[in-house]
Amino acid sequence: MKTVVVGDIHGGFKALKQLLETTNLPKDTKYIFVGDYVDGWSESAEVVSYLIDFSEINDCIFLRGNHDELLYKYLKFGESNPMWLSQGGKSSIKSYAKLSKSEKEKNVKFFENLENYYIDSENRLFLHAGFTNQHGPQHEYYPNLVYWDRTLWEMVCAMDAAISEEDDKYPKRLKLFKEIYIGHTPVTRVGFEKPANFANVWNVDTGAAFKGKISMLAVDSKEIWQSEPVHLLYPNEKGRN
Repeated sequence: MKTVVVGDIHGGFKALKQLLETTNLPKDTKYIFVGDYVDGWSESAEVVSYLIDFSEINDCIFLRGNHDELLYKYLKFGESNPMWLSQGGKSSIKSYAKLSKSEKEKNVKFFENLENYYIDSENRLFLHAGFTNQHGPQHEYYPNLVYWDRTLWEMVCAMDAAISEEDDKYPKRLKLFKEIYIGHTPVTRVGFEKPANFANVWNVDTGAAFKGKISMLAVDSKEIWQSEPVHLLYPNEKGRN
């Protein structure tokens, strides 16, 4: 079985569909989505509805992103705040206004069933953002850190590549897992256009919310597939720019 990880989508339905429908992966492929399906481009509701249908014929694991939680709180409880609205929330509200009540309820269930993290049989961790607890994400005092934390990515970006795991200064967090796969912080901020790797952490957020692409990475072979830059598919929109 091939396992692939799909990076942040942010309402870029056209790019997501392009990516998934042109790669021709084997039918038994496992798809792990790292979250942030919504907030950014104009088709957040279309993304989630498509993924619900996609999961009916494919083996999928959907992880929870911070934007997914923010939209869920709006849809379920009417919660919103100015920061979320300015960071893509308005586009999601507009997109979801087009759905019927039953369609919206189906999408709400999708958000409720998202997982905070996933650990596979080879001790590889998949989550949206990161974790701070030295015993792993399952021990976080505040569970929502796993879809908000940026310190894990910042740490590995700043690490001395020559430091050994045997060194006392080597981060204990990294020793817990064979590999760690995240999204949340675009690798474009540190000069990459494709999924980037530091230490044993792979970041598959390639800036789809801005002027980057949606990326998919094969866990074993590290083969990479990408959509077109998402903003080119929405020429009359600004996304989160």
